[in-house]
Amino acid sequence: MRVGVQFTGTVRANSSRRWFTHSWNPAKHVIWTVVPTSPRVGAPQIEWEVQVERASSSKVTYFISIKNLTGRDVNIEARYAFLN
Repeated sequence: MRVGVQFTGTVRANSSRRWFTHSWNPAKHVIWTVVPTSPRVGAPQIEWEVQVERASSSKVTYFISIKNLTGRDVNIEARYAFLN
């Protein structure tokens, strides 16, 4: 299994942000996770959703929307894992 961090960023307090990452191989099965890197105890900090576009016969684009559930800015890492 190959894993890595595709991008890092900040989602402002009580807001959402959307990133995209392109030119992925459509033959690969990619799993996305988003992890807060700003410690805060007591409740969930974020939720995320992944949407997919088949940009061409040889390329896939992923759109990752991240919602900050807190009243403070949250730093994040978007991580990927290839399952095949």
